[in-house]
Amino acid sequence: MTKKDSRKAQKKSEPIVVAQIMGKWVGGGVESVIMNYYRHIDHTKVQFDFICDEDSTNIPYDEIEKLGGKVILCPPYQKLLKYLKFLKQLFKEKKYAIVHSNINTLSVFPLYAAKKAGVPVRIAHSHSTSNPREWKKNLMKNALRPFSKKYATDYFACSELAGRYLFGDKTFDKGEVKNIRNAIDVEKFKYDPEARKKLRKEIGIKDNDFVIGHIGRFVEQKNHRFLIDIFAEVKKEKKNAKLVLVGQGPLREEIEEKVKNLGLEKDVFFLGQRNDTNKLYSVFDVFCLPSLYEGLPVVGVEAQANGVPCVFSDRITKEVIVNKNVILVDISKNVKEIAAAILGNRERDEVGEYPFDIEVSVEAIIKSYRELA
Repeated sequence: MTKKDSRKAQKKSEPIVVAQIMGKWVGGGVESVIMNYYRHIDHTKVQFDFICDEDSTNIPYDEIEKLGGKVILCPPYQKLLKYLKFLKQLFKEKKYAIVHSNINTLSVFPLYAAKKAGVPVRIAHSHSTSNPREWKKNLMKNALRPFSKKYATDYFACSELAGRYLFGDKTFDKGEVKNIRNAIDVEKFKYDPEARKKLRKEIGIKDNDFVIGHIGRFVEQKNHRFLIDIFAEVKKEKKNAKLVLVGQGPLREEIEEKVKNLGLEKDVFFLGQRNDTNKLYSVFDVFCLPSLYEGLPVVGVEAQANGVPCVFSDRITKEVIVNKNVILVDISKNVKEIAAAILGNRERDEVGEYPFDIEVSVEAIIKSYRELA
């Protein structure tokens, strides 16, 4: 074997280091998805560097470093010139074979820097869609969306809806968008009666209380105001109903104020950011996700793995539905109809073979990276 062949063989045996562009890490669904893959990926084949905005608040540094990865903080995209300069220099120094951007329409910026730095594989990954009600947010989204493919060499999406949104119908129909499902470790989310009893006691909920659960950041997309209206209607019919809200976000104080004004503060529990959400699904009798839009919500995947009855907004892609006890509701309808759906959907489902199992999906991720690199 020549020295050149020896170097090639050594390079092939080393893991591919992928630069994961994460944006502002605040404990949302996208971060959860990427970490799910990272925990299960074969680190002798693929390794991640997580590129996060320096004003991130919830990065799991210890876990990432324990798994052999790195966290690299960069200026936020709002300081665009500094952001681009930093990334271009970083990509040149690190000589990444792959830059994988997870920030939807904003991916145009890091992928531009990656192209300028000579990175050969530049993945744009669509994790979500949009909603007309968020018109301010949509101004930037709509301005940047036509450039979503400009600097990308490859297109990933969590669902058909998300893929068509970011890359267009023509690109999707030509089969140019790779569907990467938001998969999870199914075993972690299975129904646990012991956890149900223990956590209900800790939270202050009785064994016979009827609990509606929601997990998501307090942002416009998740539609918390409407969820509170739905719960108020449920409460009229079911006096022992409780609502558990898990997450943080800029709208939390406003939602707390609304709960107080409706006189529901004794029945609504704000748990904040939690690291035991896999067990909290067992506390719920119904999981409700009335989002204004989603790509393929990881919490919907997790809830179904638990078997808890689910009531989802009709704005969510139907690809997420795998259990018999999921109801899609039209969120433009009045709260009485949605409350009736919640009250009429009580049985837990037995979870059999699960299409969102991480063990299956992670092999597809590794294969994609190795083929592209």
